[in-house]
Order: sequence, then C-alpha cells, then structure tokens
Amino acid sequence: MSFDSRDFLGSVSESPGVYRMLDEHGETLYVGKARRLKARLASYFRGALNTKTQALVGRIADIQVTVTNSETEALLLEQTLIKELRPPYNILLRDDKSYPFVFVSDRHPFPALEYKRARVRHNDGRYLGPYPSSGAVRESLSLMQKIFRIRNCEDSVFAHRTRPCLQYQIQRCSAPCVGHISEADYRRDLEHAVMCLEGRSEAVTSELTEAMEAASARLDFEEAARLRDQVQHLRQMQQRQFVDTSGGDADVFALASRPGALCISVLTVRQGRLLGARHHAPANGLDLGPEALLGDFISQFYLGQAREIPAEVITSHPVPDADLIARALGERAGKRIRLTDQVRGHRAQWRELARTNAEQQLASQLASQTQLSKRFAALREALALEDIPRRLECFDISHSHGEATVASCVVFDENGPRKSDYRRFNIEGVAAGDDYAAMHQALTRRFKRLAEGEGERPDILVVDGGKGQLNMAREVFAELGVSGVTLLGVAKGTTRKAGLETLFVETVDRSLDLDGASPALHLIQYIRDESHRFAIAGHRARRDKTRRTSTLQDIPGVGPRRRRELLRFFGGLQGVRQASREELARVPGISATLAETIHRALHG
Repeated sequence: MSFDSRDFLGSVSESPGVYRMLDEHGETLYVGKARRLKARLASYFRGALNTKTQALVGRIADIQVTVTNSETEALLLEQTLIKELRPPYNILLRDDKSYPFVFVSDRHPFPALEYKRARVRHNDGRYLGPYPSSGAVRESLSLMQKIFRIRNCEDSVFAHRTRPCLQYQIQRCSAPCVGHISEADYRRDLEHAVMCLEGRSEAVTSELTEAMEAASARLDFEEAARLRDQVQHLRQMQQRQFVDTSGGDADVFALASRPGALCISVLTVRQGRLLGARHHAPANGLDLGPEALLGDFISQFYLGQAREIPAEVITSHPVPDADLIARALGERAGKRIRLTDQVRGHRAQWRELARTNAEQQLASQLASQTQLSKRFAALREALALEDIPRRLECFDISHSHGEATVASCVVFDENGPRKSDYRRFNIEGVAAGDDYAAMHQALTRRFKRLAEGEGERPDILVVDGGKGQLNMAREVFAELGVSGVTLLGVAKGTTRKAGLETLFVETVDRSLDLDGASPALHLIQYIRDESHRFAIAGHRARRDKTRRTSTLQDIPGVGPRRRRELLRFFGGLQGVRQASREELARVPGISATLAETIHRALHG
C-alpha cells in the first residue's frame, strides 16, 4: 500500500520537532528536523523535487514524528538519531572526523567569528568549543551576528571594501571595513559575543542593561533602543533548553486516550538530553483506567524485556503500587529507582513534552483512513441509513456563567476533521446561561445560509446536550424548512463517563444505546469532543481579549519597584509580554506564584 500523504499531513502538528521516514520494512531512510513539522513535511509532497528527494519520497511507507519544545531541541535530537540510526539519505550530514570550533583571531584589529573544523595550534587566536554539531555552531554564529553585528567576511574581502556590504544594510554587521565603528567599540561587541558563546550571557545582559539606562539618562534614545533590542535578543537566547539541562537520566511515560484509541509515549533522557521518543498502542482488553494501564505497561516494559533502567521513571498519571514497582526495578537494576508523577522544573517540562507527543501520536491514529472508514460504515449501520454519511456537523456551546458565550460548529467527512469548514458564532442578545437560546441562535445563523443556497448540507447534525438541544434543533429546522438532515442528540449518562452516552435520533422518543466499544459511538464521541474543544478555545479567546491589553500597572502585586525590575530585565514591555512563566520567575523579586499571575494577566 502506498503512503497516503494527505491522510498523514492532516494530523501532523505545527510544532517544531524531528521526523523519521521509514521504508516498508520499518528501516529509517531519513531523519530531519523542522521548525514547523507540518509545513516541512508537506514540502516533500508538493512542488518540484530533485531526483534524490523523489527517490526518497518514493520509498516512504511511514513517517514518525517527535514533537519538541524548540528548534534547538529538534536539532540536538536530530543529530543524536542520525548518529544512532545512520540513515542512508543522511550520509552527507555525517562527519565524525573532528568537532567544530569557533575561532577568534588575535592578529586582526577587527576579528571575525570564524567556523573551524579543526583546531590548529599556532597561538594566533582563541578557539571556543568544541561544539556537538556544525549546525549548532552556525546557529550560534548567526545569533551573534544578529545581536552584536560581528562581521563574517574573509580578511581578503574586508581589506578591499570601499563601501558597506549588504550585511550592514540588513543590520547584521557594523561595517568596520569602512570605519563605521571604532576599534574599541568593535572589540567591546566582540568580547560580549565571546562571553555569550562561553555561557556568560547573564553578565553581558547586566552590562547592556546598565548601558541602556545610562544612554536613556543622557537622552541618547537611539542608542538606548539599540541596547534594548540586544537585551531582548539575549533574554530570548537564555530561555531554558529543556533537552539539555544540568543532567539527569530518566524515562518519561505519558498516556493519552480517547474512545477507541490510546497511546503511550516514552521519552528517553540521558545526562539531561532528550535522545528520542517511542510510541506504543497496547491493547486494553480489560478496559483499565489510565493509572492501572500505565503501571502494567511500565512493569512489562522493563521487567518483561532486557532494558536499561534509568535512575528515575516519570509518569503522566499516578501509578498504583508505585513503591512496589520501583523496588522491583531497583532489584533488577542494582540501584535505587525513583518512580513518580510529582516533578517540578525541567522534569515537569519533560513530562509535558511526553504528553504532547502522546496526544500528537493519538491524533494521527484517530485520523487514519482505515479507522475513519470503519467508523463511518458502523454509523450508517447503527442509524439504519441507506448510504454512508459524507458530512457530519456538530454544535456545542461554551461560556463562563453566561459570560462570552460562543457556539462552535465542527465538520467531519470521510477524511476526518475538515478544519477549513469549522465555524464559531459569538452569541449576543440572549439571557446569560441560556444554552437553548444560544443553540437556537447558532443553528439559525448556520442553516439560514443553507436555506439561501450557501454552503454544503450535512447528512447528520449532532448536537451536544441531549433532549432539550435536540428539540431546539428540530424547532430551527421547522422554522427554516430544512429537510434531508438526520438529527442526532448526544446525552451524557448519569455518571458522565465516556461510553455511557444515550443517543436520540430525530426525536426524543427514539433513543439508541450503543456498546462502549462500538466504532460508531467512537466517531460520535470524537466529533463531540472536537466540538467541545473548539467551543472552549473560542470562548477563552473572547473572554480573555481584554486581558491581553493589560499593562503592568493593572496587575495586583506588581508595584513600581517590580515594574522597574521587569522592564530592566527584559528591556521593555514587549520583552515582558514575550517571556514565559519560568523566565518571569527569574526576575529579582518575582516569585513563581507572582510570575504565574503576571503571565495570566498579560496572556489570559
């Protein structure tokens, strides 16, 4: 069976990450990284490709992705996987002969930061490194150019320049070749760049902050703005690298589940660095809860096979008998093993990354063409329809005590979610908390357009809320004269547990109870949950719109002194807005709790 790129791309994340292309035997053909996985992978299946890439694409039988927190993490993981797997199409990227360095000459009045593959002992300059990969060196040099405007041209080119080059025009060089900067000022910028490459960026930031304040005090606002931009770039560079921390060996297990599908992702971290992720879809014949299922899986993962057991095992859910499992693992490994779901700092970030990967893999499973075809066919049989439905729409309502009410409409077809047809309706003019009136307004606005000849007619309309919302849909259809659409109401059971829903077909008198393992019920749950998610996202965006315009003066606990520290630390309000919770907590006088308050006030 050929690889279905359309099916695959429909569920790929927009996040940064690493992808592995596999052949029909499961062997890795190519490992790559991407700032946006979906866009990068789509490029292989669209547009003109060279002969080599065409040959690669022709052999693809599957693609596996690992989501990361940043492109830097993806780069580190990509290099690790290439060295481990040695894929045939990565052969040009492999070079184990020597490690790269950054070289700074002592013999030139305006030295460049140069990339060097070999370290030569001539006592003519400084070598910084070695670095783990050429990509890491070039990324670092590009950043230093952007922040400190250090030249990157050859000495022979420098000596014969009579006017600034393009790098000066795009503000990536200070043009020392034509005297636009003094030797002392250039040396100062160069030293700051070297300090950053040596890991002393915090000291550089402090110096630049003081210089920025001094420039502002003497009313040299252009210089102050330039220094502010440098501070902000440095703060972005200083963001914690989740895959390269101070150390620690751990395996991180995260479970994600939806009706009819589950996934357990295992992240391997050694010496603080993420080495890769594996995804598993174990059978759950006994319908165990996530905690018990994760405990059984971990036991079999280590004790049923000969695997290395790290000092720490982190889980997304609390595991029953965690102490017992940890003791058994300790006996096997001959050392003390910690098994926990209670972690903080970078370990909590590892856990969240494992959850993200599990959710991403689960979404890919659910969107597979085989699964969808099976579910659509089962729904036709359950509802006794003549033909398999081609288009399903589902409506849901979301609000907070009647505030910022939003209705969502999500659309599924035989290829899964059809996100280009998703719609949200901001509900106005109804009593706070009146979900029936909100549903009436949303359905009227949607199907009035249909009655006027706009848009596609769904085969099935699903409304979340049971009898009342189903009756409201019937009323709207009667008012607008809509026909040929099967109405389906979804009522949660008394325990509100997935799998115990009651379905009402067309009228409240015709109920349908499907088995919890029914593929038809799984499809209904899938579209219902997607509608719920889409409605909540719209409601939160609408509710928090005013919060995003908040200023520091409006935030409780942030007085003049703390405002000053925040602005100094990040170089201005824009830098504060761009900071994460962890970065805010690094500011003197800002606790983790206050950082959370500030972030919530600025972002909602």
